[in-house]
Amino acid sequence: MNHYNHDEPYSQEYIQEILNSVKTIAMVGASPDKTKFSYGVLRVLHETGFEMIPVNPTPDLKEIRGLKVYPTLESIEKKVDMVEVFRSPKELIQIAKDSIKIGAKVLWGQIGVRNDEAARIAEEAGIKVIMNRCPKIELFRPFWKPKLNLKI
Repeated sequence: MNHYNHDEPYSQEYIQEILNSVKTIAMVGASPDKTKFSYGVLRVLHETGFEMIPVNPTPDLKEIRGLKVYPTLESIEKKVDMVEVFRSPKELIQIAKDSIKIGAKVLWGQIGVRNDEAARIAEEAGIKVIMNRCPKIELFRPFWKPKLNLKI
């Protein structure tokens, strides 16, 4: 398995291949608070056509934007292509392990979320890793035409 040097910029091809290949994204740290960055990213990815699965262990939080909220990755009863993480970098190690358990293909740490040990664990299991990036931003870079042919 190739280990990506996460100190180097990711190639456009690497990011494009990931965004073109994933359909289902579990967002760990999804928030119902419309002022939070994670809410905006969830909204844009959902509106762009990705199946979004919010993950948040808060009791009594049943849905965000009409989407069913799951307390853990392992409680999701469908296949997850990508795990996107809005949690602290130290939590990424356990999330990497959980991502392996559920058979995710991609582990994506949001801007500010980077943990090299978590990347090593995920990559050794064959999972592609991106850290310290935002898929919403990457989605609308000029090299990539959104899958729904939305105007940029």
